[in-house]
Amino acid sequence: MEQNAREKRSRWLRDLLCGALIGAGAILPGVSGGVLAVVFDVYRPVMETLTHPVRGLRKYWPIFLPLGIGSMVGFLGLAKAIAAAYALSAAATVWLFIGLIAGTFPALWREAGKEGHSPAAWVSCAVCALAVFMTLFYIRHILHVTVTPNFWWYNFCGALWGAGIAIPGFTSSSIMMSLGLYEPIMRGLADMRFLVLSACLPGLLLTMALLARGVTWLFRWHYAVAFHGILGIVAASTLVIVPIQYSGLGEVLVSAACCGVGFALAFFLERLDRALPR
Repeated sequence: MEQNAREKRSRWLRDLLCGALIGAGAILPGVSGGVLAVVFDVYRPVMETLTHPVRGLRKYWPIFLPLGIGSMVGFLGLAKAIAAAYALSAAATVWLFIGLIAGTFPALWREAGKEGHSPAAWVSCAVCALAVFMTLFYIRHILHVTVTPNFWWYNFCGALWGAGIAIPGFTSSSIMMSLGLYEPIMRGLADMRFLVLSACLPGLLLTMALLARGVTWLFRWHYAVAFHGILGIVAASTLVIVPIQYSGLGEVLVSAACCGVGFALAFFLERLDRALPR
């Protein structure tokens, strides 16, 4: 009985921490909340529940409370901290999340190979990786468009965040930065402004709900192809955010340390997840 209670507390803590990281990843430039949801093995439960709410809640309800609380903490509670950390050292902050993704990539590879590594799956991996890399490169280095923030643009940002969770590898914050929306919305979230919060939430939830059914169908009928596509997306979206500019040797060393911390945290979460009963 006591052992069962400890396992429940450990899983609750694990899901809470994963939720916080997913929420934080959703607002960090260049990082996809959906990628972190995949690597922490909560992506499919969320998509299934959005597609079939009653059946999904009945099946996955124990993880959704800590996951939801953690996501809100990561998304809102850490908005100011992440914005400050990114302003202090963008390279070190991004390397922390790169370490997280790198630490869970072996688990992703095993998951992708559950139904084999067919030629079609490899094609899916290559096509998705190339498409994501070229798209992000275009947005970050070629496209230069600036808009004036308002209610509808904040709603658009919420839709981008929803797409970033529903479509792993879709880095919504990079698009916001290219449009000049990222800094204003970060300030709004950090200050808990009602206009920003009320505008973001509908777009986020609606986009996730609209995309969930298609994503769930792909996993059900084309698992290997779909998951290898996600594998390519994760690799490409990680590669494209690798920082190439540093202020000096000190920032390089701090970035390396942050990457190590992220890798160790991912390793700890995977070990904890394996130790817990399914």
